[in-house]
Amino acid sequence: MNKNEVKNKVKEIADQLISIRRHLHSHPELSFKEEKTAKYISSLLSGWQIPHETGVGGYGIVGLIKGTEPESRVIGLRADMDALPIQEQNNLNYCSVVDGVMHACGHDVHMTCLLGVVKILSEIKDSFRGTVKFIFQPAEESLPGGAIKMIEDGVLNDPTPEIIFAQHVFPELEVGKAGVKSGVYMASSDEINLTITGRGGHAAIPSSFDDTILSASDIIVNVKEVVEEKSPPGYPTVLTFGKITAEGAHNVVPSEVKVIGTFRTFNEEWREEVHGLISSISEDIAIKHNTKCEVFINRGYPVLINNDSATRNFMNTAKEFLGDDNVVDLDIRTTVEDFARFAQIIPGCFYRLGVANTVKGITSNLHSPTFNVDEDSIEIGTGLMLWTILNS
Repeated sequence: MNKNEVKNKVKEIADQLISIRRHLHSHPELSFKEEKTAKYISSLLSGWQIPHETGVGGYGIVGLIKGTEPESRVIGLRADMDALPIQEQNNLNYCSVVDGVMHACGHDVHMTCLLGVVKILSEIKDSFRGTVKFIFQPAEESLPGGAIKMIEDGVLNDPTPEIIFAQHVFPELEVGKAGVKSGVYMASSDEINLTITGRGGHAAIPSSFDDTILSASDIIVNVKEVVEEKSPPGYPTVLTFGKITAEGAHNVVPSEVKVIGTFRTFNEEWREEVHGLISSISEDIAIKHNTKCEVFINRGYPVLINNDSATRNFMNTAKEFLGDDNVVDLDIRTTVEDFARFAQIIPGCFYRLGVANTVKGITSNLHSPTFNVDEDSIEIGTGLMLWTILNS
C-alpha cells in the first residue's frame, strides 16, 4: 500500500475510531482494575473476527495478525490501558462518568489507534509481510507496572518480536506532528520511603523525647545535598521528597515520621549508587539524633532507551508520512514509562504523537484535569503507526 492508500483506509474508519475513543474516555479504569476496558476491547476484536488472548499479566490482551511470509519477521505494537485518579474538569459530552478517574494521559487514544491499526491489518493481510503482535497493556501508571506482569506471562514469546513500537500522545506538539529521540530518552523511577522512629514525648521537656522531626529534616537536607553534589554530569538527576507525615502537635513530638519521595535518573549504575547513599546517610543521621530510620526503596521502571536502528527507521517513515518539517527530535525527559521494560529485552522505539491545537484551545498538559486532544490526531496516529509497520 502506498501512503495515500493508507490514509484513505484510515479515513474510512475515522468516525468509528472517534466513537471508540470517546467510549474509552468516558469509562476510564485505574491501574490493575481495567476489567471493563479489557472486555470492551475484546468485544471489538471478536466482532472483527481477530483472534486474541485475554487475561495476560492481569487484564492484558495479546494477538497476532499474520501477513504473507508470517515467519519472516515479527513486529510488536503496544498500547497502555489504564487511567489516572484525577477528577475531570472538561466540558465535553464524553467526559468521564467515573468519579475521580480520568484518561488524563491519553491512553484512550493509544488504545484507539492500535485498534484501528489491527482492524485494517486484518483486512489487508496480503499487503504486508510478516507478523504483527499487538499488545494492550494494563497498569502503566502504577508500580510495579503491567509490562513486567505480561512479560512474566510470556507476552514476548511464541513468537518473539524482533522490534517493538509504542505511540504516546504529546501535548507539547501540535496535531499533525510527531517526535522521537534515539538512545536514552526517559528516566528510571524509584519510590523512596523513609520511616524515622524514636521516643515521642512532651515538646516542652527535651529529655523526654527523641526529636524525630529534626532527624527527618536533617536526613532530607543531607541526602539531597550529597546526591546533588555527586550527581554525574550529562544527564539530570531528580530527588524530590513530596510528603512528610508526622502526627504530632504544638507540644507533642511524634514517635514516628514518614517521608516519601521520588528518585529519577538516566544512568543505571548511578541509580544503584544513589540507593546506597540514601540508605547509609539516612541510617547514620538517624543514629546521630538517637532515632532509627528504616529505608524502603520501591524499585520502579528502568531507563527508557530507544534502539538507534528502530528510531532511525521510524524517523524516516514518519517523515515520508507526515513531511520532513513535521517530525522533530525530542529532548530527554525525567518522566518515566513502563514501555522501558519491553525495550530492555528487545529493540524498541517509543515515539510521540502531537495532539495539541492552540487555535482550538487544546493545550493542557498530561496528567491535568483539563487534558484533551484534537481528535484529528486519532486518524493521523493510526495512519502513522500503520505506515510504520508496513515500512519497517
